Amino acid sequence: MRIAVCPGSFDPVTLGHLDIISRACRIFDKVIVAVPVNPSKTASFSVEERMELLRIVCEEEHLDNVEIDRVTGLLADYAREKGAMTIIKGLRAMSDFEYEFQQALTNKKLNPELETMFMATSAENMFLSSSMVKQVAGFGGDISHFVPSCILQTIKDRLCVHREF
Repeated sequence: MRIAVCPGSFDPVTLGHLDIISRACRIFDKVIVAVPVNPSKTASFSVEERMELLRIVCEEEHLDNVEIDRVTGLLADYAREKGAMTIIKGLRAMSDFEYEFQQALTNKKLNPELETMFMATSAENMFLSSSMVKQVAGFGGDISHFVPSCILQTIKDRLCVHREF
């Protein structure tokens, strides 16, 4: 079985994330969407909430070969434990590549059997990031074109703040 791990913060899940996950599902027998536990970062959604949002989205999209899980240690070790030989990373721009390439080399050193596969994002999602979604929502902007419709209201309820100037 060809198993891949698709890690990310998913805070919140965007259409860009969904694009990479669904394309990975066509290539691999099983895709483990891995949400890291990172106590040094303050997230808008807890790890459990992000995992639930991912479950809802993947179920809605009928991505039956996806498993949602958390990562508490090194990604290279996690992949080994799960029998995964590939890490899937989405790239929006060259600036993404520099950081992700460094991560790929580190993971390869820690787990020589592990490969990293970079997937270019679809053109319509090149600008999209969780940070951008949070910023737009925080100012009461329309995020309906940025996140899956099945979780839109949950994200709006958490992030949208209607400010009066």
